[in-house]
Amino acid sequence: MDPIREHLQQLTRRHFFGGTALGLGTAALASLTGAKPAAASAKLGIGSVPHFAPKAKRAIYLFMAGAPSPPDMLDYKPKMRDKFKADLRKEVYEDGSPVLRTRVTTMTSGQSAFPIAPSKYKFEQYGQGGAWISELLPYTSRMADDIAIIRSMWTEAINHDPAITYITTGNQLPGSPSLGAWLSYGLGSENENLPSFVVMTPSWTGRQEAQALYNRLWGTGFLPSKHQGVALRSSGDPVLFLSNPPGVSPTDRRRVLDTVAAFNRERYQQFADPETEARIAQYEMAYRMQTSVPELTDLSKEPQHVLDMYGPDVHKPGTFAASCLLARRMIERGVRFTQIFHRGWDQHFNLPGDLPNQCRDIDQPSWALVQDLKQRGLLDDTLVVWGGEFGRTMYCQGTLNDKTYGRDHHPGCFSIWMAGGGVKGGTVHGNTCDYGCNIVDASGAPTTKFEDGAVHIRDLNATILHQLGIDHNRLSVKFRGLDQKLTGVEEAHVVKSVLA
Repeated sequence: MDPIREHLQQLTRRHFFGGTALGLGTAALASLTGAKPAAASAKLGIGSVPHFAPKAKRAIYLFMAGAPSPPDMLDYKPKMRDKFKADLRKEVYEDGSPVLRTRVTTMTSGQSAFPIAPSKYKFEQYGQGGAWISELLPYTSRMADDIAIIRSMWTEAINHDPAITYITTGNQLPGSPSLGAWLSYGLGSENENLPSFVVMTPSWTGRQEAQALYNRLWGTGFLPSKHQGVALRSSGDPVLFLSNPPGVSPTDRRRVLDTVAAFNRERYQQFADPETEARIAQYEMAYRMQTSVPELTDLSKEPQHVLDMYGPDVHKPGTFAASCLLARRMIERGVRFTQIFHRGWDQHFNLPGDLPNQCRDIDQPSWALVQDLKQRGLLDDTLVVWGGEFGRTMYCQGTLNDKTYGRDHHPGCFSIWMAGGGVKGGTVHGNTCDYGCNIVDASGAPTTKFEDGAVHIRDLNATILHQLGIDHNRLSVKFRGLDQKLTGVEEAHVVKSVLA
């Protein structure tokens, strides 16, 4: 069969005409503006974005994969000390108190009791907002006036994979573009020699049986693949195949790329497939990264006082501290969105042993990142977000023991913080009940309403987009007959109370 006819038969009618229209539109625009091919104009996003003047030009997301424990870190519940070992199920259901708003997982649903496990860690108030912060986070407490804490986050997802997929892509089912992909698509990059979206997955010292991370968390879904996150590795080449193979010179590599690009351009002219155009851009980006990435990841020229600020782990490649310093170097060089996934937060057991280690991993580097940005004049237009996919229960999973107890999943309420990029530091948004089960309004009644202080993960994503100058309702792509958005089809709100 003729290869062109075979290829056309593989395309749906809608895909064919949609791709042709895109190709013709791109060609027409190039002829009018004198623009170079797509590979040379990779820094441009779509023309309609930003929708308004942004407060932030770039963002860094410190994602605590596995769900850090709010009752032990950012959501103080002193009244639970008098409820030690009481059955939370009886407390909540049988005395007329607000009912437990969320279901429990199969890991604890069969327990005969839900013994309340108040935090064993001390809390104090810090900053102008009087934020209660645990002794596990001594450095975070120092920057209480730099961060806005949202204690009233919630989600419907109760298991890790759908929950982390939900908060990073706006959908519990795989296949949707990630937050970083949307930002790359909408805003493009400020540096044509580096990706607009970079991901790091550093080591951790808490529970080693951590939840898996999947490429879809930084994937593009139905957006062009050139917008997917580029993952930096902690050892060897920062990016796979970045170095030329033995015996291949830069000149040879350039010649190969030019030949491949010529074939791809010919194919694009025949079929107008946007993925062919994306492939050309990705090959060229990979070539430019051979020079830009080694310089980016070389920390040897960083001043000693900066290295000291991030802590001793900054000298160990692949740690959270080293990743935070790299994140600062990336945004200095025009990377639009950097996401660091720190694993090991799933403390079902041995919370007293694992949680302090996790907090030591991230506490000083997170503080150092914010201070480093501030002293360089970059914090004002760089948004920093810290948080996980859901919260953890006030009750104990298994038998309550001072050394081995843990906490189960709890999507009903959890805490995150934000800094920089137009965020009003020193603020605390939202309240939860004494049992840490429900978000509550001013009267103490359970609520999931935004107007009562509840913040869904859709609202968080809408707020992140807003700070980067994007109206979440207007950044959409037609796919499967729908206008697809990061925030989905349900209503989402910008959390203005935490914005300056």
